[in-house]
Amino acid sequence: MTIPIRSGKKHKLIDRQQRITHNLVLRSKIIQTVRDFFTAQHFLEVDTPIRIPAPAPEPFIAAHPAGDWYLQTSPELCMKRLLSAGYPKIFQVCKCFRREERGKRHLEEFTMLEWYEAGATYQDLMDRCEKLFQFIGKALPTADNINCRGRRIDISSPWERLSVADAFMQYSSLSMQEAIISEQFDEIIAFEIEPHLGISKPVFLYDYPAATCSLAAPRPDHPHLAQRFELYIGGLELCNGFTEQTNPEKQRRGFAEELARRQNTGQDVYPMPEKFLDDLHLMPEAAGNALGLDRLIMLFAEAESIDEVVAFTPEEL
Repeated sequence: MTIPIRSGKKHKLIDRQQRITHNLVLRSKIIQTVRDFFTAQHFLEVDTPIRIPAPAPEPFIAAHPAGDWYLQTSPELCMKRLLSAGYPKIFQVCKCFRREERGKRHLEEFTMLEWYEAGATYQDLMDRCEKLFQFIGKALPTADNINCRGRRIDISSPWERLSVADAFMQYSSLSMQEAIISEQFDEIIAFEIEPHLGISKPVFLYDYPAATCSLAAPRPDHPHLAQRFELYIGGLELCNGFTEQTNPEKQRRGFAEELARRQNTGQDVYPMPEKFLDDLHLMPEAAGNALGLDRLIMLFAEAESIDEVVAFTPEEL
């Protein structure tokens, strides 16, 4: 696809948009390929509301108010209610909104791919995530390789799976338990561990401390660990998936604890998502994954900044 270059003095925005023409064409191709992948796997594409009465209370995620309601930080709660209504395999490509997130890898308004599977676990999601990236690679000239910051990353199977506890042993000055006790867990993950992950091969970091995610089901054999993973490629975190917590009482307690933490740390406190909790007893055992599409496109476009793969940045509006 060729975009005609305007003659004469160009506006700064137009100049940037013309420079990233290839990336915007690639973006369209990747999003269509994602839809093709899930449709071929018999998933139903759904479309849930962006403006909701209560977001899921999660650590360090701030929702944008929209009147008396909020712009969604994720379509998670509505999609799980569809699982409860009997839709077993669903996916969605949608806009999500999070306050105070702006940087080379962050936008306050971003594009999310989210999918849920009844009867699946976080291990199944890792397998499907791997197949998704390989399906995209085969639709593009990249095939089995992604070039990231001058390194070639092999996305052919199998991908590495590294437990959080082992990652702390390999890369951190503290053990996972010591990091939790000293309240340095997130800081060490971000600054000591993430830069080492997915440098030559994608890595699934899995089995997070249960306290870090109230929405994830604990491991039956190790209840202090959550059945949760994150995917890293080239040191970039791309998705967050887990086996779902389906016990309404435990989920309510987890939300209440997180809302109390938010209040104690001066963060916004949201209403309890009552309708979601009311429907949760109908939800089957399931697993779900949230994947940042802008970041995925960054990788395949070999882009250094998220600004290189979106048509408009916030500063241009």
